[in-house]
Amino acid sequence: MGDTLLPAIGTEILIPACSLVAIAFALLQWLIVSRVKLSPGGLDSAGANSGSGKNGYAEYLIEEEDGLNDHSVVLKCADIQNAIAEGATSFLFTEYRYVGIFMVAFAALIFLFLGSVEGFGTSSQPCKYDPTKLCKPALATAIFSTISFMLGAVTSVVSGFLGMKIATYANARTTLEARKGVGKAFIIAFRSGAVMGFLLAANGLLVLYITINLFKLYYGDDWGGLFESITGYGLGGSSMALFGRVGGGIYTKAADVGADLVGKVERNIPEDDPRNPAVIADNVGDNVGDIAGMGSDLFGSYAESTCAALVVASISSFGINHEFTAMLYPLIVSSVGILVCLITTLFATDFFEIKDVKEIEPALKRQLIISTILMTVGVAIVSWIALPSSFTIFNFGTQKVVKNWQVALCVAVGLWAGLIIGFVTEYYTSNAYSPVQDVADSCRTGAATNVIFGLALGYKSVIIPIFAIAVGIYVSFSFAAMYGIAMAALGMLSTIATGLAIDAYGPISDNAGGIAEMAGMSHRIRERTDALDAAGNTTAAIGKGFAIGSAALVSLALFGAYVSRAGISTVDVLSPKVFIGLLVGAMLPYWFSAMTMKSVGSAALKMVEEVRRQFNTIPGLMEGTAKPDYATCVKISTDASIKEMIPPGALVMLTPLIVGILFGVETLSGVLAGSLVSGVQIAISASNTGGAWDNAKKYIEAGASEHARTLGPKGSDPHKAAVIGDTIGDPLKDTSGPSLNILIKLMAVESLVFARFFATHGGLLFKI
Repeated sequence: MGDTLLPAIGTEILIPACSLVAIAFALLQWLIVSRVKLSPGGLDSAGANSGSGKNGYAEYLIEEEDGLNDHSVVLKCADIQNAIAEGATSFLFTEYRYVGIFMVAFAALIFLFLGSVEGFGTSSQPCKYDPTKLCKPALATAIFSTISFMLGAVTSVVSGFLGMKIATYANARTTLEARKGVGKAFIIAFRSGAVMGFLLAANGLLVLYITINLFKLYYGDDWGGLFESITGYGLGGSSMALFGRVGGGIYTKAADVGADLVGKVERNIPEDDPRNPAVIADNVGDNVGDIAGMGSDLFGSYAESTCAALVVASISSFGINHEFTAMLYPLIVSSVGILVCLITTLFATDFFEIKDVKEIEPALKRQLIISTILMTVGVAIVSWIALPSSFTIFNFGTQKVVKNWQVALCVAVGLWAGLIIGFVTEYYTSNAYSPVQDVADSCRTGAATNVIFGLALGYKSVIIPIFAIAVGIYVSFSFAAMYGIAMAALGMLSTIATGLAIDAYGPISDNAGGIAEMAGMSHRIRERTDALDAAGNTTAAIGKGFAIGSAALVSLALFGAYVSRAGISTVDVLSPKVFIGLLVGAMLPYWFSAMTMKSVGSAALKMVEEVRRQFNTIPGLMEGTAKPDYATCVKISTDASIKEMIPPGALVMLTPLIVGILFGVETLSGVLAGSLVSGVQIAISASNTGGAWDNAKKYIEAGASEHARTLGPKGSDPHKAAVIGDTIGDPLKDTSGPSLNILIKLMAVESLVFARFFATHGGLLFKI
């Protein structure tokens, strides 16, 4: 089998070192962002280097703001930023309070169920995969799984919270920089996104690495038990992500739909107009949904794909022969991914200057391409030094001989499949291409044709990503069985720091535009922030594409690990037990989507009524002489999302438990397969439909081409039809679509954690 070139001590230095480098880099980026001062006296430091002529705005850098002096603008921006930050912080604290209670209850459940596998016995048992050796008791697995579950949940919460804090810190600074040119604003927004990306990647890696080393002190040579208990880390991460995504998604879309329908369609006032009572809630929503939710979601994917790979490796030759470096190969890949992303980020912030609006989207796409190419080289090197030249991987009861270059190819396949999914998503959601322009054109004849074209676009956009995922699965499974699929998923997520930087950039730019409008800045500033925001919309869709693609691979890898743990040799579709599971599993994403869509609808209904009430009863509101009551709208969004996130969350968390206990491991395997197959399709089509409608509206509003000008201006009938499409698409792209990828991952990882309990005590109905 042979040894690895990288010694164990090298691994012990490399993984924490890369994590610390990422944290240092994130702090450096934050320091640079913080140089933009939010006090009138601090403008000099921001403008000190502005005479350089960079970014295409050489002489008239801090422009005279059409009759507004700089001091009042800066103070207004600071006030608005404070209101958004306070709203976001108070919502997240409220959400975490409720979710915290749920987490403690679920942790107790994990302990009880897993401890009961061997009747809470404390004596060592013969190992499942090697009966000649003794393994730690099930009670130990129960205790350590519960601890890792809590650790995963806390890391997920911290990831989301830090992201939100950084975004609310950077939004007004991006607005102020937009006065010096679009390039300056882009760099501030991008650096802020990078802070979140690198902190999250480092957190996930470091906490997991420390946990493994601490658990090893107890488990010793029982690596099977050690890595089985580590799976709780992925479950904790994803269960928090589910509530963050659903709660944040309901919050942001209730406010967005309410603000758009009354403000833009009924009252004909611009987006983010300070007279609109729902405008602060709308901007708070961008931070709690798109930033905190997305952060927790991608952290969950990362934790689960790593856990799936570690579980399979622990019962392969790495685990049996106790090869430490080869065992931690998934963490080494992530460590190298951090270094690759660091180099890639410099291309956007230091090597290339953005001088024009047209250069924004190519700069963001370049990030994806550069990180993928560099990572491919990185993976080849890592596989050569961190894996033996030949080894065996557990494959449903047999050991399959695998070469190190085959695993490298598995990671590369995932990496490039992610890039393909990203670019296909961009093609279908960016208004630079014909699909979105066709949707915009269909607005000529009203909202109905716009909706029809948008739905068709979403369904069509599923085709290529599914083929990419299918090829990825086939190639990686052929080379390295389920370990290959887990590594392909990790490959897709190996450049997570860059992916998150691009993703967080969108909501920050969106907020910056909102602040510019509310502070009464000139239309030139708003045009620049709109250009940043339109590019951000597309990158957000690309981010969702990555999240969904990786979720499909992750849940398949977890499914494989679950089948191994539960002792199922084959999943027979012709067996009625499995087939009924398939049917029910395929139905679950529809049930879940119905819940989340209806939640957004009912919350938006309350919001619309409140916004209308304020417009009708507050004298001088439309004239701009009276201030709206922002706090009531923030409260409506907060209360609705906290109340409405519980049922969809309970559906996802309880389904595997109910099916496993009542119907057993085989039916549960059917449910997991069914939900994976249908969930991926709905998630991709929902996200892309919503993204296309949003950008069709922006295409008409920007009026950048002759075709767009024939459909505009704002307030025209085609524009109103586009706003209606955008409003329908909001819950699709920001609530249901992104939450579905958590549904398929979470059910799979939960089944894996409880696999031994279901195998021992499950299937009660069939035992009667």
